[in-house]
Amino acid sequence: MSELFEPAAFRTALQDWLAENDLTPPPGDHSLDAHQAQHLRALKALYAAGWMRYGWPESAGGLGGPEILRAIVGEEIVGRGIDHPGPYSMLEVLTPTMIDYARPELATEMVPKLLSGEESWCQGFSEPGSGSDLASLTTRAVQDGDTWIVNGQKVWTSFAQYASRCVLLTRTGGPDTPNHDAITAFFVDLDSPGVTVRPLRTMHGVDEFCEVYFDDVVVSADRMLGQPGDGWKLAMDLLPYERSTCFWQRIAYLYSRFDALVAEVRGSDKAVDVDLGAAYLALHTLRCRSRATQQRLADGAKLGADTSIDKVLLAAAEQQLYDTVRDLLPGVIELDGGEWRTEYLYSRASSIYGGTAEVQRNIIARRLLDLGKE
Repeated sequence: MSELFEPAAFRTALQDWLAENDLTPPPGDHSLDAHQAQHLRALKALYAAGWMRYGWPESAGGLGGPEILRAIVGEEIVGRGIDHPGPYSMLEVLTPTMIDYARPELATEMVPKLLSGEESWCQGFSEPGSGSDLASLTTRAVQDGDTWIVNGQKVWTSFAQYASRCVLLTRTGGPDTPNHDAITAFFVDLDSPGVTVRPLRTMHGVDEFCEVYFDDVVVSADRMLGQPGDGWKLAMDLLPYERSTCFWQRIAYLYSRFDALVAEVRGSDKAVDVDLGAAYLALHTLRCRSRATQQRLADGAKLGADTSIDKVLLAAAEQQLYDTVRDLLPGVIELDGGEWRTEYLYSRASSIYGGTAEVQRNIIARRLLDLGKE
C-alpha cells in the first residue's frame, strides 16, 4: 500500500481502474438533479473501491496517505466529466472541518457517509445582511439545557435542497462579546422541525443556491463543532480549503472546457491562436499556483491568507476563458441556450463566490504585503 501512496503510481492505478469501470454520466440530462444523482453514483463506486478514502485519516474512515492523493482523485474525476466540480467541492470544504472540529465519535460516524455518497452536506455561512462581512451574521443560537435553539436565515447555501446536514455558523455571545468571539458552529440535521429550504433560481437558470430558514430549531449540544466561540476560527480554517484544495478539480474542469473550445474553433484563422493562448496562459498560471498550494498542504503546512492569491487567479482565469468563448464563438452566448451560455453566466460570479475579488485583494494587501488598511 505504501507504493500506492506515491502520487504518480496512485494516479496510474486510478486511471487503470477508471478505464475498467465506466462511470460516464447518462447522456442527455444536464439538470441539477442529474448532476446530483451522478455525484452520489460516482462517490458510491469510488468509495467502495477505496479511492475516496485515500488521503483521509483512518480515524475518520480513511485509508491514510498524503492529502495530494485527494487532489488527484478530484482532478481525474472532474476532468473526465464523471462528476461536476460544484457538488464534488463540498467534500474538500466540509470534511476537513468535521475532522478538525467535531467530536471524534461524531466525525468517525459522519465522514464516511459524506465520502461514500450516502449523504450530502451544505455550508450555512452567508446571510442576507452579511455576505463578505461574515462576522456580522445574526442567526442566533440560545442555550436551553443540553440543547441550543437556533433562529435565523442563511442564503446562497449551495445544494442545500439535497443536503442532509449543514455546518452552520451562529451567534451565541452577548451584546458585549466581540463579534469574532461570539460565533459558534453547529452540525445541524436539515430534517429537523423548523428548517425550511427554498431554492433560488439564478440568471444562469440553475437553482444551485438556496435560502435556509431556522425557526426554533433544536440542536443537541453534542453537535457543537469545537467550543462556544470557536466559529470564527472554524470559518478561517475552512475558507482556505474553499479557496484552494477544491479549486484543483475546478481547474481540471476548466481545462476540459478549454479543450472543448479548441475543438470547436479548430481550423479558424490565426487570430484565434492569440485568444486561445491568453486563455491557456491564465489557466496554466492558476494551475501552477494551485499545485504549489497542494504541495504545501501535502508537506503539512497550514493554509491561510495566501490562498486569497489562488482565489483571485481562479476568478481571472475562469472569466477570461468564457470571455474567449464569447469572442471566438459569436452568438453562442447570446443566442444559444446550451452549456456555453449557462457556464458563461455562471463565470460572472467567480469573482464573488468563495469571497469577493475585492476582499481577497484587501487580504493580500494587508496580511501578505503589509500595506495597511489604506
